[in-house]
Amino acid sequence: MIACRSLIGVERVLKFTNTYVASRSYCFQGQSAYHCLSCNFMMSGRKKKICLEDHSIKQKKMNYIWRPIATNASSCDESLMKDALVESEDGCKVQETGCSTSSTISNEHLTKIAAEAMSEIAESDTSPSQLLDNVENRVLEGDSSVSTEKHSISVLVGASLFRFIKGKGGSTQKKIEEDMGVKIIMPTSKEEDFVTIEGISVNSVNSASEKIQAIIDETVNSRNLDYSHFISLPLAIHPELVNKLISFQHSILGIGSCMDENTYTESDSNEDEGTTTDTKEVDQLSKENSGVAVELKANDNSESVKDLGIDKSIFIKPKTFHLTVLMLKLWNNERIKTASEVLQSISSKVMEALDNRPLSIRLKGLECMKGSLAKARVLYAPVEEIASEGRLLRACQVIIDAYVEAGLVLENDAKQKLKLHATVMNARHRKRNKNTWTRKVDSFDARGIFKQYGSEDWGQYLIREAHLSQRFSFDENGYYHCCASIPFPENMQVE
Repeated sequence: MIACRSLIGVERVLKFTNTYVASRSYCFQGQSAYHCLSCNFMMSGRKKKICLEDHSIKQKKMNYIWRPIATNASSCDESLMKDALVESEDGCKVQETGCSTSSTISNEHLTKIAAEAMSEIAESDTSPSQLLDNVENRVLEGDSSVSTEKHSISVLVGASLFRFIKGKGGSTQKKIEEDMGVKIIMPTSKEEDFVTIEGISVNSVNSASEKIQAIIDETVNSRNLDYSHFISLPLAIHPELVNKLISFQHSILGIGSCMDENTYTESDSNEDEGTTTDTKEVDQLSKENSGVAVELKANDNSESVKDLGIDKSIFIKPKTFHLTVLMLKLWNNERIKTASEVLQSISSKVMEALDNRPLSIRLKGLECMKGSLAKARVLYAPVEEIASEGRLLRACQVIIDAYVEAGLVLENDAKQKLKLHATVMNARHRKRNKNTWTRKVDSFDARGIFKQYGSEDWGQYLIREAHLSQRFSFDENGYYHCCASIPFPENMQVE
């Protein structure tokens, strides 16, 4: 009977120790390791011998990789992996899985407990269930070296914001790590949007996460982060309008007369070299419009267009000509995806606002948006809706309201009143060259331009679609990269 009780007791003790260690397995991506002890119980006469074999010794050395986890870092008693995106109260999204816990129970510690348990089984009348409870307490209440935990949290940031988390020379990141006692891991790929925070306490990890979120909030609401996308109504799809804009630029710049050839032919970031007219067309335009440049000089005490603050870089590139409905800051892939879905989801509402009828506009004249004509910052062509039914503004308002409701528009931008216009020149786009341009210029003299083109009729054009356009990225036609689009009516509905 004693032998039977001993066998049953040892089996339960070892089963518990094995189960306990297994339940505290390391939480690493794609890997799990734990220490397991097996016991062979042998009897020879009155002597009993325990042979413990540590299978972990046979395991190969493993390189562990932490997996980004947990919305709110907290200790876990289960090894459950939950891959999900959760949105916290402040709108910050994080990748949530199970809590990462690294637990190590020394083989010597388990061997000692098992040996003591065997002695008690042989020398005591304690029931097996009571004995098992005692062993559990010894394992769980071991010394401080038995178990250590590491907590980790993954914060959705976005590639365009990583530089603000790092700070100049990595100073911001280093300060957070030192103050909070954590390690911040930046992704190695530009396609990844998550930053991982590791620490040994729940509070330190959460505090670091809150600090990073504060940096994000401050940055996106400041001018430090530029707009990345916008809702556009493409006009560059009309070749006749593009040709008129090219002619306008050539006439002002005076190609072949008072303009350095290198200044004109220099490639800009948002224009393909293949879009310029051929040499014969340029020469012909230069002959036809050379008088305009001369007139600009004569009206301003023989100043050149460069002295007037005018150069090719401040002209809107003809192949990107458009109307802007709404500016957006979409700093991670999740927001871009949401913005694309929002536009596509309101296609029918936009059609209704347009009464399912084609809509055309007329561009006529020039106006100055900021500053005076002598110190202009933006020059644009006013937009007139044909028939003046207000359908275009209604359709644009449907788009704006949808993005505001989706939380994709900054508070200050949501308060702005829509003013549709077609920008032809903008001093903010000026390309600065330290070697040739020493003074900061944020305006230009548009008095001569306004005299020549102030009442120009640019033509009448059909609005065919609305795009979610990405700034600083262009398609094969030279227009802004389209993330999503919805059509406008092109044909009259016949009942």
